[in-house]
Amino acid sequence: MPKSAPCCAGPDHGCTRLVGGDGSARLTVCARPDGDRTVVTLSGDLDLAADQTLQHALRSALDDSGKGIDLDLGGVDFCDCSGLNVLLGIRQQALDQYKTATIRRLSPAAARVFSLTGTLPLFDPEAEAQPQQGHATAPDPRVEAAQLRRAMQTRGLTDQARGILMATFSLTAEEAWNVLVMTSQNTNTKLHRGAQQLVDSIRGEALPEATRQQLSTAVAHVTAERAEAKN
Repeated sequence: MPKSAPCCAGPDHGCTRLVGGDGSARLTVCARPDGDRTVVTLSGDLDLAADQTLQHALRSALDDSGKGIDLDLGGVDFCDCSGLNVLLGIRQQALDQYKTATIRRLSPAAARVFSLTGTLPLFDPEAEAQPQQGHATAPDPRVEAAQLRRAMQTRGLTDQARGILMATFSLTAEEAWNVLVMTSQNTNTKLHRGAQQLVDSIRGEALPEATRQQLSTAVAHVTAERAEAKN
């Protein structure tokens, strides 16, 4: 069972490491001050197992900051809807404290999730700076709230679809997530839309032919990768 452990310590800032059963670090969260902001560097896996550790570390960094946090996600190896939900949650908490949460750097794994969900603009530092510089009007808070609400609500739908894939094809949670992402990319369909199609298929609606074909290809791909890893 993963457990949290301090990585390095300081009076106000430091690092937290989530350790797996084999003693390896599954997630490391390091915070350091940068003027009136705090830079938080994440490396490892942002998934359900890391949910509580990640929430606690980000809340602590946000509370210690003067004006907010800047996320460095360049070292993220894996990110699913659980990890994204935590990041969206800390952004909302920052706004509630009249602060901001922005993203400085993205790994390919993290960029893929933000691209599929269309939520990256919510963390754009340029968008935060523009109203102060007079280059653009402030974003409509009603639009931001709708985007945030939609992203958080689709987590349950995506989890349902992932559970269906896990039960149907005997996949792990990570394999099921990869199948959803690959199918979404290869059909040029938003992730939440593909998840909805899969859930609807359990209720008797036929999957679109393109989705069915790409889903089969993705399942074959991840199972082949698993077999290779064992050999």
